[in-house]
Amino acid sequence: MSFSRAFSEKSFGELPGWGEDDHLPAFEAFRRSAFHVLTKPYRSGALGVDYNGFADAYAEARTVSPANRLQARSFFERHFVPARIDAEDGGPGLVTGFYEPEVEASPVRTQRFSVPLLSRPADLVDVNDGNRPSGLDPYLAFARAAPNGPVEYFDRGEIECGALAGKRLEIAWLADKVDAFFIHVQGAARLKMTDGRLRRITYAAKSGQRFTGPGKILSEEGEIPLEKVTMQSIRAWFKAHPERVDDLWRNRSYIFFREMGVDDPELGPIAAAKVALTPGRSIAVDRLLHTFGTPFHIDAPSLTVFDGKPFRRLMIAQDTGSAITGPARGDLFAGSGDAAGEIAGVIRNAADFYALIPRSLVSGAGR
Repeated sequence: MSFSRAFSEKSFGELPGWGEDDHLPAFEAFRRSAFHVLTKPYRSGALGVDYNGFADAYAEARTVSPANRLQARSFFERHFVPARIDAEDGGPGLVTGFYEPEVEASPVRTQRFSVPLLSRPADLVDVNDGNRPSGLDPYLAFARAAPNGPVEYFDRGEIECGALAGKRLEIAWLADKVDAFFIHVQGAARLKMTDGRLRRITYAAKSGQRFTGPGKILSEEGEIPLEKVTMQSIRAWFKAHPERVDDLWRNRSYIFFREMGVDDPELGPIAAAKVALTPGRSIAVDRLLHTFGTPFHIDAPSLTVFDGKPFRRLMIAQDTGSAITGPARGDLFAGSGDAAGEIAGVIRNAADFYALIPRSLVSGAGR
């Protein structure tokens, strides 16, 4: 490898399950990114996989459509070289799952539907090293515009207690605070409106504070054993303890949304890479380290909830998340609706990550 010691070059024959995978849906996901970059190129990740190295693969993906899985596999083998990437401790990586919830919602507040999903406030500003005032937490990428410069934005508890009331930010209203919280965690949702419409919301911005998962808190307090912490067990705990629902304020980060169309019900929302996510083929990665559009072959033999078989699939990096940090850390998009949620909610498995690196970036790749 000519660009980063984080990668260890392999052959396709060394990738567990490579020959058995169906690479056609992965190609279709990759192709969506190939068309998007004509509008805006992706930023290169810090590990050195230069976006420009994808030029030949993107150009071919825009002009050809493989007729079968073998042609799709050939496309990836011609344009890329696989490389194992280890976790920072040198061991295997970790995959979790995410999905697009589907919930009932009302366009107006009612006695039943009283929990709002909010759009981005006008006083929420992006913060970077160029406009960050002295003393503002360097973690914060968002802040509140104030006369003397940006200040920390209202957090979850303050917002739910009315800090933004009267600003007409409500996109829709839900019946349940826990449903709303997990929509925040997932960053998107399909809304089955009481007037018969199907709407979609997706991430627009956040208040900026660090994410604190309720599962970690409940485990530390002895409410749920760590090994049994899943989305389902967290939901069940709050259902059994409705008086504790405001404990969710301990996750200070609050998410704001924007409305999107549902152009293809088979695909997920448009995410950070600005393309619709493909169920079972799109993966969220650390965008500071990795380059969107990079194919990753994931080998997670203990993960069998997708189809009853060990998970060995080619995925395309098309999203990110605040909890997805490190070189061998990924979040698998399971799809939309309750069935996808049942899958995503239990995924927490060790996995080996193999990044597919454009051949032009790999010294001696043509040998």
